[in-house]
Amino acid sequence: MSIFDTILALFNGASAAGLSIPVILVIGLILGLLHGATPDEHTWPITFSYSIGSYSSRGGARAGLIFSTGFTVQRAILTALGFLGLASVYTAYNLDGYVYLLVGFVMLVAGWYLLRGSDIHLPLDRAMERVFGRFFQEHTHHTYAAGEGPPPEGPVAAVPARMALVHGFVAGWGVGGFAVILIFVLAPRMPNVGWAALVGVMFGLGSMVMQIVTGALFARLARVKKLSEGQIQQIGRRTAARTLYLGGFAFMLVGSIVAALPWLQGYYLNTGNPVPNLNQVGYATVLIVLVVGVIGGHSLWQAYQETTHPGRGPPPGVGATTTRPGGKRVPPP
Repeated sequence: MSIFDTILALFNGASAAGLSIPVILVIGLILGLLHGATPDEHTWPITFSYSIGSYSSRGGARAGLIFSTGFTVQRAILTALGFLGLASVYTAYNLDGYVYLLVGFVMLVAGWYLLRGSDIHLPLDRAMERVFGRFFQEHTHHTYAAGEGPPPEGPVAAVPARMALVHGFVAGWGVGGFAVILIFVLAPRMPNVGWAALVGVMFGLGSMVMQIVTGALFARLARVKKLSEGQIQQIGRRTAARTLYLGGFAFMLVGSIVAALPWLQGYYLNTGNPVPNLNQVGYATVLIVLVVGVIGGHSLWQAYQETTHPGRGPPPGVGATTTRPGGKRVPPP
């Protein structure tokens, strides 16, 4: 039986009995490649948000690399827990809704950080300022990132790498079809907890390769022809900020529904494809389409219109805000 036949058997519920350590590690890597290549609600929306804010394929690949680094660390911990039997908490409790809530909250804070001090006003802005303003007192001016004023001559600040790193670690706690095979089938077959953690590392590395590629492809969306680098930067920053902010609301909404009504996970359309993430259409698919397709697509179109047709927006000073030292925002005179 080839290794691909073995993987297909695992998708159909076979055990990992008789598999050698090298084979399990290779399977972990291949599963990671498949995980990164298939639309996954825990990775694609976030990778899209960070990579498109990089305005270049190299920047998008870097965003995918940083995000996947946090994800790889988390997967190593998760497979170690699977070997120790501690991951059984996932079989006793449905944690997906709570993971969505946490991921959405981190997205919300990241998006608000980018929009802070800009002319873009979104819900909960004042409440977020009261809660988190003290933590971002040194980062109060993001008007270029949001597109206010003329494009700068030099490059604007990229989406903070630390946010993508934290996001990768947080998002990894969601358990889908790939993770089930990883922590409940493969990890327990390893000789000790160190080898079990290595299974998670191999899975994370496979996901990393594909996330780098995906990040580069997403970043290409921001490279509209016949635009200056400054305009491309503005489009990328606006799109990333809005997608993170509004996508955070979407994640938290879906997370609240799933946490309150976990039986909804039993309702899905079976596609007949054995590969996880492609085997069914359910609420996870809806979340991907909502964040990447609807919110991300509309944000990209809106950012393009605002950047290429600035006259269509509000007159200078109307609806804009300024920032004072310490992060306090005041309306224009």
